Amino acid sequence: MSSLTIRRIIVWVVSMVLGLVAGYGIITVGFDLLPVLHYIPLIGFLFEGIKSPQGISLQEYGIQYYLFTSIPIGLVFVIWLDAFMDTRILPD
Repeated sequence: MSSLTIRRIIVWVVSMVLGLVAGYGIITVGFDLLPVLHYIPLIGFLFEGIKSPQGISLQEYGIQYYLFTSIPIGLVFVIWLDAFMDTRILPD
C-alpha cells in the first residue's frame, strides 16, 4: 500500500472514532450542561423552555439515533483531517 492509502485509512478511522466519542459526550454529558446556558447573557433566553435537562444513556437514546448523530460529526472530522494530512479525499 502506498503512504497516501495508509494516510486515508488513518483519517477515516480516527475521524469515526472521534465522531463516536463526541456523539457520546454530547448525549450523556452535553445535555446536562444545558442549564448553564441560562446564565450566558446573549443566548440564555433561547434556552428558557428547558427546565430540567438531563443526560441520558445510549439505551434510552437508541443505538440507531446515536449512529445518526455520531457519523455526521465524524464526517466533519474527516474534512478537517483531510485538510491537515493532505490525503486529497475531497476534491480541491
